[in-house]
Amino acid sequence: MNKIKIVEVGPRDGFQNLKDYIPVEQKLKVIEDLIDAGVKHIQHTSFVSPKAIPQLKDSGELTKILLEKYSDFDFFALVPNLYGARSAYESGLRKVSYVVSLSVSHNKANINRTHDESFAELKTIMDTYKDLSVCVDVATVFGCPFEGKYSTDTVLKFLDRVANMGVKEMSLADTIGIANPKQVREIASSAVKEFPQVEFQAHIHDTRNMGMVNTLAAIESGITKVQSTLGGLGGCPFAPGASGNTATEDLVYMLNDMGYDTGIDIEKLIEAARYEKSIINGNFSGHLVNIQNNQQCIN
Repeated sequence: MNKIKIVEVGPRDGFQNLKDYIPVEQKLKVIEDLIDAGVKHIQHTSFVSPKAIPQLKDSGELTKILLEKYSDFDFFALVPNLYGARSAYESGLRKVSYVVSLSVSHNKANINRTHDESFAELKTIMDTYKDLSVCVDVATVFGCPFEGKYSTDTVLKFLDRVANMGVKEMSLADTIGIANPKQVREIASSAVKEFPQVEFQAHIHDTRNMGMVNTLAAIESGITKVQSTLGGLGGCPFAPGASGNTATEDLVYMLNDMGYDTGIDIEKLIEAARYEKSIINGNFSGHLVNIQNNQQCIN
């Protein structure tokens, strides 16, 4: 249980809010730097309306390039609806994340659907594309900007509805970075125990400087697949005040130093983060990306 799978979501979550369009060539460079560092799981884009998120208008083009060059790599995209799933499938992907919020209010703000509508759409996707692997990203599990926090029983009841549809993978998302380690341990350990047939991921934002400890709490509770974003770039556009995810390089540095096996070269990862910061004008909430000298002090 010492092996931890790092899931990089920066090319989607980190880029989606940026006003200045990043050319495909630069996106590819960032992704290839991640691959070179040893990252094996990347959410590289989202298939959404270009009117809603102009930054990701190249999702089809980027996907086709990556699949041709790295045919055996674990690339996947976020999709909010059947249209997105169809576009992803037709681009060659056989794995997607489908997002639905525990919060009724956030689900409406984020994807303009009720829970019943979201679940009906999910069923249609799963019935239509039977060879498409669907991970359900459950947003606002640890709290909502509009509705506050939820009891563990409320969370488990919602997860049960997802699991009963035959979903084999879910991501528990602290969408606005409101969680604390005690809460994460309780919800994560309960989810792992209640749904042994489901592989859980943790998706933690660092809004309140709790990203590292909350991700570690999830790992110590039995979750071995965690999402993060290079440089700590990003944040949900429909979650007021949310900053980026836990920075990938900070997380890998901690886990490697603690003896966990991430399979990632930390020095190459830091260089990847620095390159990204050099080409993108964004909010980088990570720490190692801002340290000029990585050498340890010697007393």
